[in-house]
This record gives sequence, C-alpha cells and structure tokens, in this order.
Amino acid sequence: MEQGLAAEVALIRSRGARPPGLGVILVGDNPASHAYVRNKERFAQRIGFETFDIRLPADATEESVGRAIEQMNENRAIDGILLQLPLPWGLSADLLLNRIDPRKDADGLHPMNQGLLQKGMEYASPCTPSGVMKLLDWTMAGFPDSIEALPRVSLAGKSAVVVGRSILVGKPVATMLLERNATVTMAHSKTPNLSAVCRAADILVVAVGVPFLVKGEFIKEGAIVLDVGINRLESGELVGDVAIEQAAPHAAAITPVPGGVGPMTVAMLMANTLSLRRQFGS
Repeated sequence: MEQGLAAEVALIRSRGARPPGLGVILVGDNPASHAYVRNKERFAQRIGFETFDIRLPADATEESVGRAIEQMNENRAIDGILLQLPLPWGLSADLLLNRIDPRKDADGLHPMNQGLLQKGMEYASPCTPSGVMKLLDWTMAGFPDSIEALPRVSLAGKSAVVVGRSILVGKPVATMLLERNATVTMAHSKTPNLSAVCRAADILVVAVGVPFLVKGEFIKEGAIVLDVGINRLESGELVGDVAIEQAAPHAAAITPVPGGVGPMTVAMLMANTLSLRRQFGS
C-alpha cells in the first residue's frame, strides 16, 4: 500500500496543495509505544505526510493531555490525530478519545465513529480491523501482487469466529464481517469449549492478548486465520495469540506475528488520514 499512498500524496503536492498532516500524542515512557510511534511517523514521512507530535511525561494530567488534543483539533494542517495507547495509569483513554474531533479521528475510535460504523457511515474505520479486512480480501483474491484497489469480497455462506470483544478490534471487526454477509460468532477467553467454537470457523480472527491461546486443534482444515495478538514473552520474543507452528498445517492461510496485521494497521492509519484530508481538509 505504501506506493499507492505515496503516489496520491505526490499528486496532492503537485497541485500546490498542502500535504496530509498526521498529529501524534505520546504520553509516558513505554518503550513499545515509543517504537510504535517512531515506526508510524517514519512511514508517514516516507509517503510525504507532514507529521506533528506532542510528547508528554508519564505524570501528565488528563487536562494537559486534553489540551494537547484541543491544540491538534484546532491546527488546520493536521488531518488525522492519533493518541497512542495504552496511556499511563490514571488517565482515561475513553474520556480522552472523546475529545478528539471525529473528523480528525485517524484511529476510528471516537464514539461517534464507532456508532457510525454500525451504519457503514464512519469518517474513519478502526485501523486494525480495517487492516484485518484488507488482508482477508487479499487472501481470498489469491494473494495478488498489489494489495491496493482490491474488491470487497462477499463472505456470504462463510462462518466467521472473532475471539476477543474489545472496541479496538473484536467488536468492530465483527461488525465489518457482518457487513460482508458472514455469519459471525463472538467468543472470548472465557467462552466454554472455545476449541469447538473456533473449529466451526472458515475465518478465525483472534485478538485476546493471551499468548498461544489458540492451538492447532482449534483450527478447521482450510480456515483463514488472522492473529491480531501481540505478546512479549519473558525471553523478549514477540508472539501472537495463535500457536502458529501447530495451527499452520491446518490453515489455508495464517498471519505471522510480528509482521502480519501490525504493518497493515500502520498502513490503514495513513489511509484513514489521507481519507480525512480528502473529506475535510482545506
């Protein structure tokens, strides 16, 4: 997707218009969050975006973070705002996400966009679920060389199981699968007989945050498995929610961790910001 996004930004610039602007607010000193932000900003700069960032200490108050959000809301050079999660203890992600202008909600997490998602009318869709759907389209199209401009495939007749119920992934991806006419089952770490529920899935999306929760025997033969989990073991190794070595022999396709859904999430953040630039930018 990077080439296609860069080409559209280059076209905007060639017309003498300002480039899309991405604003990032990072609170605290979480090393993983710093790495994620660094990767996102580098991607944005490579495709020609202008980036703006505000970094606040771990002891920042809710009001100081709110003021940073308002500053970006008012900056006409910023089209998309990302509040990097998780926030330090004591800060309410829900309250602070609510303060982002829905027309600049690059992550698609403002309650207005979450509600509009149910009607297919959101300004921007949540990035990780959108990335999951893009990877699903790419897989079902037979892995074409380009992942851009893929048709939105109908999932009528397909059974989809979503393991995880967060507003970040589980609930919105279930909505997107329903929109494509899949028959969707929601499950989670406390679902009785989870293995049997998962084995019914033609499409299995796992986003719980429990390493190796889904074993090989959970996978229906020929299923498409999208592992959204990312967990750091004591050894420092990053692993998903799916035991990939056990699951891969049964699956038609399975996303790796790291390197699967994560990079697509970053690409969808840029696609959202570019879309918001088109809709509301001046």
